[in-house]
Amino acid sequence: MTASFQVPRGTPRVQYVADGVQTAFTFPFPIFASEDLQVFLGAAAQDTGFTVTGAGVTAGGTVAFAAPPPAGTPVTLRRRIPIERMTDFLESGPLPATALNREFDVLTAALQQVAADQERMLRYADTDLPAGAVLPDRANRAGRLLAFDTAGNPTARAPVDEEALSTYVPDGPGARPRPIREKLGDMVSVKDFGAIGDGTVDDTLAIQAALGASGAVYVPPGTYRLTNTLTLGYGRTLAGAGQSSVLKATNPGADVVHLPDGYATLRDLRLEGGLAGVRLFGRDGPCVNNALLDLTIWDAAYGLVLDGYVSPDRPCYWNNVARVLVARPSVHGVWLTRSGAGDTANANRFHWVRVYSLSAPISGSGFFVEHGRYNNAFVDCEANLSTMAVACFRVGADTDKTLIVNLYCESLGGVPNVRMDAGSVETAIVNLFSASAGPAILDFSGGRYTAVNAGYPEKNRLDRTRVTELVVEALRYDTEYVEPPAGGRVDLDLRSSVYLVSSYGGAVEARLPPAGAANGHAVTIKKTDASANPVRITETGGNGPDGREWTLANRYDIVTVVSNGAAWWVVAGNTMPVNAHYHDRPGLFEPALTQNLYLVSAHSGAVEVRLPAPAAPHAVGRPVTVKKADQTGNPVTVTAAGGGGPDNETIPLTAYGHAVTVMSNGAGWHILGRNP
Repeated sequence: MTASFQVPRGTPRVQYVADGVQTAFTFPFPIFASEDLQVFLGAAAQDTGFTVTGAGVTAGGTVAFAAPPPAGTPVTLRRRIPIERMTDFLESGPLPATALNREFDVLTAALQQVAADQERMLRYADTDLPAGAVLPDRANRAGRLLAFDTAGNPTARAPVDEEALSTYVPDGPGARPRPIREKLGDMVSVKDFGAIGDGTVDDTLAIQAALGASGAVYVPPGTYRLTNTLTLGYGRTLAGAGQSSVLKATNPGADVVHLPDGYATLRDLRLEGGLAGVRLFGRDGPCVNNALLDLTIWDAAYGLVLDGYVSPDRPCYWNNVARVLVARPSVHGVWLTRSGAGDTANANRFHWVRVYSLSAPISGSGFFVEHGRYNNAFVDCEANLSTMAVACFRVGADTDKTLIVNLYCESLGGVPNVRMDAGSVETAIVNLFSASAGPAILDFSGGRYTAVNAGYPEKNRLDRTRVTELVVEALRYDTEYVEPPAGGRVDLDLRSSVYLVSSYGGAVEARLPPAGAANGHAVTIKKTDASANPVRITETGGNGPDGREWTLANRYDIVTVVSNGAAWWVVAGNTMPVNAHYHDRPGLFEPALTQNLYLVSAHSGAVEVRLPAPAAPHAVGRPVTVKKADQTGNPVTVTAAGGGGPDNETIPLTAYGHAVTVMSNGAGWHILGRNP
């Protein structure tokens, strides 16, 4: 041993957690020799790979490792000396202070060592009442359990089923104890039925056995290899720990999970491979009110499939899908279809569903509602696809009332953002973000959709909207050019507000639909060519505008008609009949200027036609014709309020057919034409 030194107060033990970089660790207590220091990495004692310095120093020393211990490894340094005395002082011999101090140092260090060991032992508290500390003898404790009697003394008890007798009491007011076995049965683990989760062993039967035995089954972290499809029956729940709970299909022709009934929940799992990640269909009962929550589906041909299947009595309705990622699907990400004679999948809800191809090939669409009538809703969904996709979102022919809100579409190529197939009706698109170079809305439906803030070619497209008050900054009309090569009949479908019709190739019949099917529609029709071929306006099953066939004979002739649900009425045009008034009473006549032509008869006596003052608001800029309509010698005199008349003179009309046409410029009445 080295020379004596002081042994300060403290515990001869210190611990660190390695960071993977540090190699030197200090110990703040003295040791007599290097071999008095024990070194542990984790629970393993170390004999080599380090050096100890500082033996014989009161303040302690340092352990230097040749290589830094791995990060996170506990490093324990403790002094350990044998509790023994190997020296003796001779009677009447010399008693050196150095030898005496060294003996006291060793005794003090040994006492600290014992005290440190006792600190890590189970023992009675210093304030506890006296109790026995002696265990029952070997014969009485063999095969039994250690317990404590009513006085707190150690005793032995028979090895009963303590699990069945133990209880669980939740924290909180009103909590009641339950048997722990009952508590553990609330949700069983697939590992309770033999699943391994190492990615190698086939866990299909073990997981299916768990689903058959319990209403709620937990999938702990691990990769569970499947060779066949799992079936999640009525009211069952299969839940994992998120991305660390993986169901991996190894059969590309089999789906990963089937939901063939209702009220089941699949959540917090990662599904990999297979034909379809999840397929919902009414095989065993109506496929309704199922929930798919917090899932990721990787590398399946179809991510989610909702199938109307074969029986209308077992529909695929009212299912809820939220917070689902479908990554790298090879055909469709989300597919609503019907494989048999069942009803279409409808009234299903999709929230925060993302289809992401990650540049992998995809032959179909991100979302494809192939068969889905009535109120399938997609809210805050996204499709980010590679360039070979058909569409980010496709609405098929057998669809009705599909609702799309806040859809994000993206592709590096010309993939259509939303494609509307012919036959689809009443699709509503609100807030479409079009980040694909393809058309925002590729429409084959004939405009059978409504769009609001939905991008080019039509940002806003509304159907049958009633507005109480409308403020318009720019009003545009949908216009269609019609030119039959050889003339003939053209049925106006009212999808446009203005029809420009050319009859250059032959006479054209522009046929309006029945007025009863077009209540409130206003249509303008204009002849655009200079040929002698007329454009005749008729009505299917009716008499036509204003009860007759209407003809546009000259280039630029135009007429505007509106339906009140009973008939078509002419409201404007440049070929309308002259608006005239006939007056046949003698004396003063003051026209209201609501007509263009006044035919005045003086048969019963002379008539004065007094025009209003030229500055009158209803007179300025209005042309008026006054014509004598009788063969008597009684005159018709045209005057103006305030005196005089047109061109500052009284105009007499003395013979049948005499007429004058005048107009006010606000300062006076001026003659535009006169006979004689």
